[in-house]
Amino acid sequence: MQEFFSNYISYVQKFAGAIFDPEQRVYLLYIGTSLFAALVVFRVGLKQKDQGLRGFISFVFPRSVWSHSSAWLDVRYFFFHKLIGHFLLFGLAAAAATFTFEGVAGTSIGSVPATAQGGLSWGIVLGYMVVTALVADFIGYFVHYLQHKLPILWEFHKVHHSAEVMHPLSNYREHPVDNLFYLLCIGAGFGATAGAAYRLLGVVPDVPSILGIPVLMFLFNIAAYNLRHSHIWLRWPGVWSKVFPSPAHHHVHHSCHPDHFDKNFAFMFPFWDVIFGTYTMPADNRDVKFGVAGMKSMEMDSCWKLYAMPFVKVGRRVKRRWRKRHSS
Repeated sequence: MQEFFSNYISYVQKFAGAIFDPEQRVYLLYIGTSLFAALVVFRVGLKQKDQGLRGFISFVFPRSVWSHSSAWLDVRYFFFHKLIGHFLLFGLAAAAATFTFEGVAGTSIGSVPATAQGGLSWGIVLGYMVVTALVADFIGYFVHYLQHKLPILWEFHKVHHSAEVMHPLSNYREHPVDNLFYLLCIGAGFGATAGAAYRLLGVVPDVPSILGIPVLMFLFNIAAYNLRHSHIWLRWPGVWSKVFPSPAHHHVHHSCHPDHFDKNFAFMFPFWDVIFGTYTMPADNRDVKFGVAGMKSMEMDSCWKLYAMPFVKVGRRVKRRWRKRHSS
């Protein structure tokens, strides 16, 4: 028990310094680049009457968002979920990665050299980085697809989509079961990829990093990541929107317009959506409205409801299925 509390205190301390931690989405640099992108949209893409600082602040923090109860629920839930459910999930991805690595590599992870890159060429290192990113992103796409298509998983994933307005902290409106499923699958994918590399090369290549973050993930985060959960529409021009992730790509995914249902599942590489026929990108956001079609706001209007309601809904589904099976 003492070790549990010690780990929790360490976790809280790390959480308190999130804006100074490159591993966190709310890292100051990521917020700064998102604000810069918002400024470009404000000055170039829009014809605002007030092009000054006051106009920009109103554009970034509109009353339509911050007068909405959903926005403030996200603020409360950010602390609630991070300090409770997210802590309990801490380390599961690493455990899954270790399990699959040892299964594929055929050796204990403790026997792998600490300096894994060794004398490998940059071509192999960069190739491993790209393969790892593609594998992880494909798994992320597939997991995300299942979260929408399987009714029981959807009840938990629906928590994330229940936000009726969005700002960067809306990113953290996620159910612990949703996190658990995603972390285990991604962790297993990373472990299997590393294990395969060890089988082939005898080492696990070190992935190039910036500020301790893998290069591709770092670039993903600084490319206006925090606008993905916001009201600010930003899409890359032409075919580039099918290759690189834009905030608009994810806005459409959160839209409850019928044309946008079950679209744009990819995280880093939208071409997965193009390949599997789930890609769509309207010219503008006139039809984009956040939320879950048919859901009443009162269903998930508190932190405890965001945790509890999915279990209630799943219980009802299981009960109906049981009754149907035993009545026939």
